[in-house]
Amino acid sequence: MTSSYPGGSASSRRRTPLGALVAASGISSLGMAATLVAVPWFVLHSTGSGTRTGLVATAEVLGLLCSAVLAGPVVDRLPVRATGVGADLLTAAAIGLIPLLHAWDALPLPVLIVLVFLVGAARGPSDTSKQLLLPGAMERAGVTAERATGAVEGARRIGMMAGAPLAGLLISTVGPVRTLFADLAALASCALVVATLVPATARPRPVAHGRARGSYTRELRFGIGQLRRDRLLGAMVGVLMLTNALDGALNGVLYPAYGTEVLRSSALFGAMVTAMGAGALLGAALYGWAGHRMPRRAVFVGAFVLVGAVRCAALAAEPRATVLLAVLALSGIGSGIVGPLMMSVAYERVPEAVRGRVFGLLVAAALAATPLGMLGAGLALDAAGLVPALLGTGALYLTVTLAPLVFPVWRELDSRGSAERVERAEPAESAESAAKQESPAPVGAGIVPE
Repeated sequence: MTSSYPGGSASSRRRTPLGALVAASGISSLGMAATLVAVPWFVLHSTGSGTRTGLVATAEVLGLLCSAVLAGPVVDRLPVRATGVGADLLTAAAIGLIPLLHAWDALPLPVLIVLVFLVGAARGPSDTSKQLLLPGAMERAGVTAERATGAVEGARRIGMMAGAPLAGLLISTVGPVRTLFADLAALASCALVVATLVPATARPRPVAHGRARGSYTRELRFGIGQLRRDRLLGAMVGVLMLTNALDGALNGVLYPAYGTEVLRSSALFGAMVTAMGAGALLGAALYGWAGHRMPRRAVFVGAFVLVGAVRCAALAAEPRATVLLAVLALSGIGSGIVGPLMMSVAYERVPEAVRGRVFGLLVAAALAATPLGMLGAGLALDAAGLVPALLGTGALYLTVTLAPLVFPVWRELDSRGSAERVERAEPAESAESAAKQESPAPVGAGIVPE
Protein backbone atom coordinates (compact mmCIF):
# COMPACT_ATOMS: atom_id res chain seq x y z
CA MET A 1 0.00 0.00 0.00
CA THR A 2 2.69 2.46 0.92
CA SER A 3 4.24 2.21 -2.51
CA SER A 4 1.27 4.13 -3.86
CA TYR A 5 2.61 7.24 -2.18
CA PRO A 6 6.30 7.66 -2.94
CA GLY A 7 8.27 9.97 -0.70
CA GLY A 8 7.48 11.22 2.77
CA SER A 9 7.21 9.33 6.00
CA ALA A 10 5.03 6.27 6.47
CA SER A 11 2.80 8.23 8.83
CA SER A 12 2.18 10.99 6.28
CA ARG A 13 1.48 8.42 3.58
CA ARG A 14 -1.11 6.77 5.78
CA ARG A 15 -2.83 10.10 6.35
CA THR A 16 -2.75 11.20 2.71
CA PRO A 17 -6.11 9.62 1.66
CA LEU A 18 -7.92 11.16 4.65
CA GLY A 19 -6.36 14.56 3.97
CA ALA A 20 -7.35 14.26 0.31
CA LEU A 21 -10.98 13.53 1.18
CA VAL A 22 -11.06 16.45 3.63
CA ALA A 23 -9.61 18.74 0.97
CA ALA A 24 -12.07 17.45 -1.64
CA SER A 25 -14.96 18.18 0.72
CA GLY A 26 -13.84 21.78 1.18
CA ILE A 27 -13.14 22.38 -2.50
CA SER A 28 -16.45 20.84 -3.58
CA SER A 29 -18.41 22.91 -1.06
CA LEU A 30 -16.69 26.10 -2.22
CA GLY A 31 -17.71 25.45 -5.81
CA MET A 32 -21.23 24.41 -4.84
CA ALA A 33 -21.70 27.60 -2.82
CA ALA A 34 -20.61 29.64 -5.83
CA THR A 35 -23.15 27.85 -8.02
CA LEU A 36 -25.95 28.28 -5.48
CA VAL A 37 -25.36 32.03 -5.62
CA ALA A 38 -24.55 32.45 -9.32
CA VAL A 39 -27.37 30.45 -10.95
CA PRO A 40 -30.33 32.11 -9.16
CA TRP A 41 -28.64 35.51 -9.62
CA PHE A 42 -28.30 34.83 -13.35
CA VAL A 43 -31.93 33.75 -13.73
CA LEU A 44 -33.30 36.64 -11.71
CA HIS A 45 -31.08 39.17 -13.48
CA SER A 46 -31.85 37.89 -16.98
CA THR A 47 -35.60 37.23 -16.56
CA GLY A 48 -36.69 39.34 -13.59
CA SER A 49 -38.97 36.47 -12.56
CA GLY A 50 -39.02 35.07 -9.05
CA THR A 51 -41.12 32.15 -10.24
CA ARG A 52 -38.53 31.11 -12.83
CA THR A 53 -35.77 31.51 -10.28
CA GLY A 54 -37.71 29.23 -7.92
CA LEU A 55 -38.19 26.64 -10.67
CA VAL A 56 -34.45 26.50 -11.36
CA ALA A 57 -33.60 26.24 -7.65
CA THR A 58 -36.20 23.49 -7.20
CA ALA A 59 -34.81 21.55 -10.16
CA GLU A 60 -31.42 21.07 -8.47
CA VAL A 61 -33.05 19.96 -5.20
CA LEU A 62 -35.25 17.48 -7.08
CA GLY A 63 -32.23 16.12 -8.94
CA LEU A 64 -30.35 15.60 -5.69
CA LEU A 65 -33.41 14.02 -4.08
CA CYS A 66 -33.96 11.59 -6.96
CA SER A 67 -30.32 10.54 -7.08
CA ALA A 68 -30.16 10.17 -3.29
CA VAL A 69 -33.01 7.65 -3.40
CA LEU A 70 -32.33 5.87 -6.68
CA ALA A 71 -28.54 5.86 -7.06
CA GLY A 72 -27.75 3.95 -3.85
CA PRO A 73 -27.86 0.42 -5.36
CA VAL A 74 -25.74 1.66 -8.28
CA VAL A 75 -23.08 3.11 -5.97
CA ASP A 76 -23.01 -0.14 -3.98
CA ARG A 77 -22.34 -2.17 -7.14
CA LEU A 78 -19.71 -0.01 -8.85
CA PRO A 79 -16.11 0.76 -7.85
CA VAL A 80 -16.52 3.54 -5.31
CA ARG A 81 -13.61 5.78 -6.30
CA ALA A 82 -14.40 5.58 -10.01
CA THR A 83 -18.05 6.39 -9.30
CA GLY A 84 -17.13 9.48 -7.29
CA VAL A 85 -14.66 10.75 -9.88
CA GLY A 86 -17.10 10.10 -12.71
CA ALA A 87 -19.92 11.90 -10.87
CA ASP A 88 -17.71 14.94 -10.30
CA LEU A 89 -16.76 15.05 -13.98
CA LEU A 90 -20.41 14.67 -15.04
CA THR A 91 -21.40 17.54 -12.73
CA ALA A 92 -18.59 19.68 -14.14
CA ALA A 93 -19.74 18.93 -17.70
CA ALA A 94 -23.35 19.93 -16.91
CA ILE A 95 -22.21 23.17 -15.26
CA GLY A 96 -19.79 23.92 -18.10
CA LEU A 97 -22.62 23.68 -20.65
CA ILE A 98 -24.44 26.61 -19.03
CA PRO A 99 -21.94 29.36 -19.97
CA LEU A 100 -21.21 27.61 -23.26
CA LEU A 101 -24.86 27.51 -24.37
CA HIS A 102 -25.42 31.02 -23.03
CA ALA A 103 -22.58 32.30 -25.23
CA TRP A 104 -24.25 30.62 -28.22
CA ASP A 105 -27.62 32.16 -27.25
CA ALA A 106 -29.02 28.63 -26.93
CA LEU A 107 -30.03 28.49 -23.27
CA PRO A 108 -33.82 28.70 -22.94
CA LEU A 109 -35.32 28.14 -19.51
CA PRO A 110 -36.27 24.44 -20.07
CA VAL A 111 -32.69 23.61 -21.07
CA LEU A 112 -31.31 25.42 -18.01
CA ILE A 113 -33.73 23.51 -15.78
CA VAL A 114 -32.58 20.18 -17.28
CA LEU A 115 -28.91 21.08 -16.80
CA VAL A 116 -29.44 22.17 -13.19
CA PHE A 117 -31.40 18.97 -12.54
CA LEU A 118 -28.43 16.97 -13.87
CA VAL A 119 -26.10 18.93 -11.59
CA GLY A 120 -28.17 17.94 -8.56
CA ALA A 121 -28.55 14.35 -9.75
CA ALA A 122 -24.80 13.91 -10.16
CA ARG A 123 -23.91 15.52 -6.84
CA GLY A 124 -25.75 12.74 -4.97
CA PRO A 125 -23.49 9.85 -6.13
CA SER A 126 -20.46 12.14 -5.78
CA ASP A 127 -21.13 12.90 -2.12
CA THR A 128 -22.15 9.32 -1.29
CA SER A 129 -18.99 7.90 -2.89
CA LYS A 130 -16.78 10.18 -0.79
CA GLN A 131 -18.66 9.05 2.32
CA LEU A 132 -18.00 5.41 1.39
CA LEU A 133 -14.29 6.09 0.87
CA LEU A 134 -13.94 7.78 4.26
CA PRO A 135 -13.96 4.65 6.53
CA GLY A 136 -11.01 3.11 4.70
CA ALA A 137 -9.12 6.41 4.80
CA MET A 138 -9.68 6.97 8.52
CA GLU A 139 -8.75 3.36 9.29
CA ARG A 140 -5.54 3.76 7.29
CA ALA A 141 -4.77 7.02 9.15
CA GLY A 142 -5.61 5.46 12.52
CA VAL A 143 -8.07 8.17 13.59
CA THR A 144 -11.51 7.89 15.18
CA ALA A 145 -14.74 8.34 13.25
CA GLU A 146 -15.45 11.46 15.29
CA ARG A 147 -12.20 13.12 14.21
CA ALA A 148 -12.53 12.11 10.58
CA THR A 149 -16.14 13.22 10.21
CA GLY A 150 -15.40 16.39 12.19
CA ALA A 151 -12.56 17.25 9.81
CA VAL A 152 -14.74 16.65 6.75
CA GLU A 153 -17.56 18.73 8.23
CA GLY A 154 -15.14 21.52 9.12
CA ALA A 155 -13.77 21.59 5.57
CA ARG A 156 -17.28 21.65 4.18
CA ARG A 157 -18.19 24.61 6.37
CA ILE A 158 -15.07 26.51 5.35
CA GLY A 159 -15.88 25.89 1.69
CA MET A 160 -19.45 27.12 2.08
CA MET A 161 -18.35 30.20 4.03
CA ALA A 162 -15.70 31.11 1.46
CA GLY A 163 -17.73 30.17 -1.61
CA ALA A 164 -20.59 32.65 -1.18
CA PRO A 165 -18.38 35.78 -0.78
CA LEU A 166 -16.15 34.55 -3.61
CA ALA A 167 -19.21 34.18 -5.82
CA GLY A 168 -20.33 37.69 -4.95
CA LEU A 169 -16.91 39.07 -5.88
CA LEU A 170 -16.81 37.14 -9.15
CA ILE A 171 -20.36 38.11 -10.08
CA SER A 172 -19.49 41.79 -9.64
CA THR A 173 -16.36 41.45 -11.79
CA VAL A 174 -17.00 38.81 -14.47
CA GLY A 175 -20.76 38.23 -14.24
CA PRO A 176 -22.87 35.32 -12.92
CA VAL A 177 -22.43 33.01 -15.90
CA ARG A 178 -18.65 33.08 -15.90
CA THR A 179 -18.72 32.62 -12.12
CA LEU A 180 -19.87 29.06 -12.80
CA PHE A 181 -16.35 28.29 -14.01
CA ALA A 182 -15.34 28.44 -10.34
CA ASP A 183 -17.53 25.41 -9.60
CA LEU A 184 -16.31 23.67 -12.75
CA ALA A 185 -12.69 24.17 -11.65
CA ALA A 186 -13.54 23.01 -8.13
CA LEU A 187 -15.17 19.81 -9.36
CA ALA A 188 -12.29 19.03 -11.72
CA SER A 189 -9.87 19.58 -8.81
CA CYS A 190 -11.90 17.22 -6.60
CA ALA A 191 -11.85 14.52 -9.26
CA LEU A 192 -8.08 14.90 -9.63
CA VAL A 193 -7.42 14.85 -5.88
CA VAL A 194 -9.56 11.74 -5.28
CA ALA A 195 -8.24 9.90 -8.35
CA THR A 196 -4.59 10.47 -7.49
CA LEU A 197 -4.44 10.54 -3.68
CA VAL A 198 -7.21 8.19 -2.50
CA PRO A 199 -6.50 4.49 -3.11
CA ALA A 200 -9.16 2.51 -4.92
CA THR A 201 -8.72 -0.35 -2.48
CA ALA A 202 -8.67 -0.26 1.27
CA ARG A 203 -9.83 -3.82 1.77
CA PRO A 204 -12.14 -6.09 -0.24
CA ARG A 205 -15.74 -5.04 -0.13
CA PRO A 206 -17.61 -7.54 2.06
CA VAL A 207 -20.32 -9.72 0.63
CA ALA A 208 -23.54 -9.15 2.53
CA HIS A 209 -23.55 -12.53 4.30
CA GLY A 210 -24.16 -14.55 1.17
CA ARG A 211 -27.11 -12.46 0.10
CA ALA A 212 -27.85 -12.97 -3.55
CA ARG A 213 -27.61 -10.08 -5.90
CA GLY A 214 -31.10 -9.32 -7.08
CA SER A 215 -32.82 -6.77 -9.21
CA TYR A 216 -32.30 -3.05 -8.80
CA THR A 217 -35.65 -2.64 -7.01
CA ARG A 218 -34.93 -5.57 -4.69
CA GLU A 219 -31.60 -4.06 -3.66
CA LEU A 220 -33.25 -0.68 -3.12
CA ARG A 221 -35.88 -2.33 -0.90
CA PHE A 222 -33.09 -4.08 1.00
CA GLY A 223 -31.52 -0.71 1.78
CA ILE A 224 -34.87 0.60 3.02
CA GLY A 225 -35.26 -2.56 5.08
CA GLN A 226 -31.92 -1.88 6.76
CA LEU A 227 -33.35 1.37 8.12
CA ARG A 228 -36.49 -0.43 9.31
CA ARG A 229 -34.50 -3.12 11.11
CA ASP A 230 -32.30 -0.68 13.00
CA ARG A 231 -34.64 1.26 15.29
CA LEU A 232 -32.04 3.87 16.19
CA LEU A 233 -31.32 4.67 12.54
CA GLY A 234 -35.05 4.86 11.89
CA ALA A 235 -35.44 7.31 14.78
CA MET A 236 -32.55 9.36 13.45
CA VAL A 237 -34.20 9.54 10.03
CA GLY A 238 -37.40 10.81 11.65
CA VAL A 239 -35.53 13.52 13.55
CA LEU A 240 -33.56 14.40 10.43
CA MET A 241 -36.71 14.91 8.38
CA LEU A 242 -38.42 17.08 11.00
CA THR A 243 -35.41 19.21 11.88
CA ASN A 244 -34.51 19.81 8.23
CA ALA A 245 -38.08 20.90 7.58
CA LEU A 246 -37.75 23.39 10.44
CA ASP A 247 -34.32 24.50 9.18
CA GLY A 248 -35.87 25.06 5.77
CA ALA A 249 -38.52 27.23 7.42
CA LEU A 250 -35.86 29.27 9.19
CA ASN A 251 -33.29 29.61 6.43
CA GLY A 252 -35.65 29.89 3.49
CA VAL A 253 -38.42 32.09 4.92
CA LEU A 254 -38.00 33.40 8.46
CA TYR A 255 -34.35 34.49 8.12
CA PRO A 256 -35.03 36.70 5.07
CA ALA A 257 -38.16 38.09 6.77
CA TYR A 258 -36.10 38.92 9.86
CA GLY A 259 -33.51 40.66 7.73
CA THR A 260 -36.08 42.89 6.03
CA GLU A 261 -38.52 43.53 8.91
CA VAL A 262 -36.20 43.72 11.93
CA LEU A 263 -32.61 44.32 10.83
CA ARG A 264 -33.47 46.29 7.67
CA SER A 265 -29.92 45.68 6.52
CA SER A 266 -28.54 43.23 3.98
CA ALA A 267 -25.10 43.56 5.60
CA LEU A 268 -26.42 42.48 9.00
CA PHE A 269 -28.36 39.68 7.37
CA GLY A 270 -25.13 38.44 5.80
CA ALA A 271 -23.45 38.75 9.20
CA MET A 272 -26.13 36.43 10.65
CA VAL A 273 -25.28 33.74 8.13
CA THR A 274 -21.54 34.23 8.71
CA ALA A 275 -21.95 33.99 12.50
CA MET A 276 -23.77 30.66 12.18
CA GLY A 277 -21.13 29.38 9.78
CA ALA A 278 -18.24 30.40 12.02
CA GLY A 279 -19.89 28.74 15.02
CA ALA A 280 -20.52 25.57 12.99
CA LEU A 281 -16.86 25.44 12.00
CA LEU A 282 -15.86 25.69 15.65
CA GLY A 283 -18.42 23.02 16.59
CA ALA A 284 -17.08 20.59 14.00
CA ALA A 285 -13.53 21.18 15.26
CA LEU A 286 -14.56 20.66 18.90
CA TYR A 287 -16.39 17.44 18.10
CA GLY A 288 -13.47 16.14 16.04
CA TRP A 289 -11.12 16.86 18.94
CA ALA A 290 -13.15 15.53 21.87
CA GLY A 291 -16.26 13.84 20.44
CA HIS A 292 -14.98 10.31 21.05
CA ARG A 293 -14.86 11.08 24.79
CA MET A 294 -18.35 12.62 25.03
CA PRO A 295 -21.68 10.92 25.83
CA ARG A 296 -23.41 11.00 22.48
CA ARG A 297 -27.01 11.24 23.61
CA ALA A 298 -26.36 14.26 25.85
CA VAL A 299 -24.29 15.96 23.12
CA PHE A 300 -26.99 15.21 20.53
CA VAL A 301 -29.74 16.81 22.63
CA GLY A 302 -27.60 19.77 23.67
CA ALA A 303 -26.53 20.49 20.08
CA PHE A 304 -30.10 20.44 18.81
CA VAL A 305 -31.25 22.72 21.64
CA LEU A 306 -28.67 25.27 20.50
CA VAL A 307 -29.59 24.89 16.83
CA GLY A 308 -33.36 25.11 17.33
CA ALA A 309 -34.89 26.48 20.50
CA VAL A 310 -32.06 28.86 21.45
CA ARG A 311 -31.79 30.30 17.96
CA CYS A 312 -35.53 30.85 17.55
CA ALA A 313 -35.87 32.39 21.01
CA ALA A 314 -33.01 34.79 20.31
CA LEU A 315 -34.53 35.89 17.02
CA ALA A 316 -37.97 36.35 18.57
CA ALA A 317 -36.49 38.52 21.37
CA GLU A 318 -35.04 40.94 18.76
CA PRO A 319 -31.90 41.83 20.76
CA ARG A 320 -29.13 44.20 19.74
CA ALA A 321 -27.14 43.09 16.72
CA THR A 322 -24.02 42.21 18.73
CA VAL A 323 -26.01 40.03 21.14
CA LEU A 324 -27.86 38.34 18.28
CA LEU A 325 -24.66 37.53 16.40
CA ALA A 326 -23.07 36.08 19.54
CA VAL A 327 -26.08 33.83 20.17
CA LEU A 328 -26.15 32.73 16.53
CA ALA A 329 -22.46 31.83 16.71
CA LEU A 330 -23.24 29.74 19.81
CA SER A 331 -26.13 28.12 17.97
CA GLY A 332 -23.80 27.37 15.07
CA ILE A 333 -21.59 25.32 17.38
CA GLY A 334 -24.50 22.92 17.81
CA SER A 335 -25.03 22.80 14.06
CA GLY A 336 -21.38 21.88 13.49
CA ILE A 337 -21.61 19.02 16.00
CA VAL A 338 -24.81 17.37 14.74
CA GLY A 339 -23.56 16.38 11.27
CA PRO A 340 -20.37 14.52 12.21
CA LEU A 341 -22.09 12.92 15.22
CA MET A 342 -24.83 11.41 13.08
CA MET A 343 -22.35 10.26 10.44
CA SER A 344 -20.17 8.61 13.11
CA VAL A 345 -23.20 6.63 14.26
CA ALA A 346 -24.11 5.70 10.69
CA TYR A 347 -20.60 4.41 9.93
CA GLU A 348 -20.75 2.18 13.00
CA ARG A 349 -24.23 0.77 12.42
CA VAL A 350 -24.61 0.42 8.64
CA PRO A 351 -22.97 -2.66 7.05
CA GLU A 352 -20.41 -1.63 4.44
CA ALA A 353 -22.12 -3.55 1.62
CA VAL A 354 -25.31 -1.43 1.83
CA ARG A 355 -23.90 1.97 2.80
CA GLY A 356 -24.50 3.46 -0.64
CA ARG A 357 -28.23 2.78 -0.38
CA VAL A 358 -28.63 3.71 3.26
CA PHE A 359 -26.56 6.90 3.08
CA GLY A 360 -28.47 7.96 -0.01
CA LEU A 361 -31.75 7.44 1.82
CA LEU A 362 -30.45 9.53 4.74
CA VAL A 363 -29.76 12.39 2.33
CA ALA A 364 -33.21 11.94 0.78
CA ALA A 365 -34.81 12.12 4.21
CA ALA A 366 -32.96 15.33 4.92
CA LEU A 367 -34.25 16.89 1.69
CA ALA A 368 -37.76 15.47 1.45
CA ALA A 369 -39.49 17.59 4.09
CA THR A 370 -37.57 20.84 3.52
CA PRO A 371 -40.04 22.29 0.96
CA LEU A 372 -42.91 21.51 3.35
CA GLY A 373 -41.14 23.44 6.09
CA MET A 374 -40.73 26.44 3.80
CA LEU A 375 -44.38 26.32 2.78
CA GLY A 376 -45.55 26.01 6.39
CA ALA A 377 -43.35 28.90 7.48
CA GLY A 378 -44.73 31.10 4.71
CA LEU A 379 -48.29 30.35 5.76
CA ALA A 380 -47.48 30.97 9.44
CA LEU A 381 -45.72 34.22 8.60
CA ASP A 382 -48.71 35.53 6.63
CA ALA A 383 -51.25 34.36 9.20
CA ALA A 384 -49.58 35.22 12.52
CA GLY A 385 -46.55 37.41 11.87
CA LEU A 386 -42.82 36.97 12.34
CA VAL A 387 -42.47 36.60 16.13
CA PRO A 388 -45.28 34.01 16.55
CA ALA A 389 -43.86 32.06 13.58
CA LEU A 390 -40.41 32.05 15.20
CA LEU A 391 -41.78 30.97 18.58
CA GLY A 392 -43.88 28.23 16.99
CA THR A 393 -40.87 26.96 15.04
CA GLY A 394 -38.76 26.98 18.20
CA ALA A 395 -41.42 25.08 20.14
CA LEU A 396 -41.62 22.39 17.47
CA TYR A 397 -37.85 22.18 17.35
CA LEU A 398 -37.67 21.75 21.13
CA THR A 399 -40.31 18.99 21.04
CA VAL A 400 -38.33 17.04 18.46
CA THR A 401 -35.08 17.69 20.31
CA LEU A 402 -36.31 16.19 23.57
CA ALA A 403 -37.31 12.86 21.96
CA PRO A 404 -33.93 11.20 22.80
CA LEU A 405 -34.60 11.87 26.49
CA VAL A 406 -38.02 10.17 26.34
CA PHE A 407 -37.72 7.10 24.12
CA PRO A 408 -35.42 4.23 25.25
CA VAL A 409 -34.13 3.48 21.73
CA TRP A 410 -31.98 6.61 21.89
CA ARG A 411 -29.87 5.08 24.67
CA GLU A 412 -28.15 3.10 21.91
CA LEU A 413 -26.43 6.33 20.84
CA ASP A 414 -23.90 5.73 23.60
CA SER A 415 -23.21 2.16 22.44
CA ARG A 416 -20.19 2.61 20.22
CA GLY A 417 -18.89 0.00 17.80
CA SER A 418 -22.22 -1.76 17.25
CA ALA A 419 -21.82 -2.36 13.50
CA GLU A 420 -21.24 -6.08 14.02
CA ARG A 421 -24.51 -6.37 15.90
CA VAL A 422 -26.36 -4.71 13.05
CA GLU A 423 -24.66 -6.90 10.45
CA ARG A 424 -25.59 -10.04 12.35
CA ALA A 425 -29.22 -8.99 12.04
CA GLU A 426 -29.03 -9.48 8.28
CA PRO A 427 -28.60 -13.21 7.63
CA ALA A 428 -32.16 -14.41 8.23
CA GLU A 429 -33.66 -11.82 5.94
CA SER A 430 -30.82 -12.22 3.48
CA ALA A 431 -31.26 -15.96 3.28
CA GLU A 432 -34.96 -15.55 2.67
CA SER A 433 -34.23 -13.04 -0.09
CA ALA A 434 -31.65 -15.37 -1.61
CA ALA A 435 -34.08 -18.27 -1.69
CA LYS A 436 -36.51 -16.18 -3.71
CA GLN A 437 -33.90 -15.10 -6.25
CA GLU A 438 -33.74 -16.72 -9.64
CA SER A 439 -30.09 -15.85 -10.06
CA PRO A 440 -27.79 -16.88 -7.16
CA ALA A 441 -24.84 -14.66 -8.12
CA PRO A 442 -23.28 -13.08 -5.04
CA VAL A 443 -23.71 -9.39 -4.43
CA GLY A 444 -19.96 -8.86 -4.72
CA ALA A 445 -19.78 -10.39 -8.21
CA GLY A 446 -18.52 -7.98 -10.78
CA ILE A 447 -17.52 -5.38 -8.20
CA VAL A 448 -13.91 -4.26 -8.18
CA PRO A 449 -12.60 -4.63 -4.61
CA GLU A 450 -12.05 -1.39 -2.76
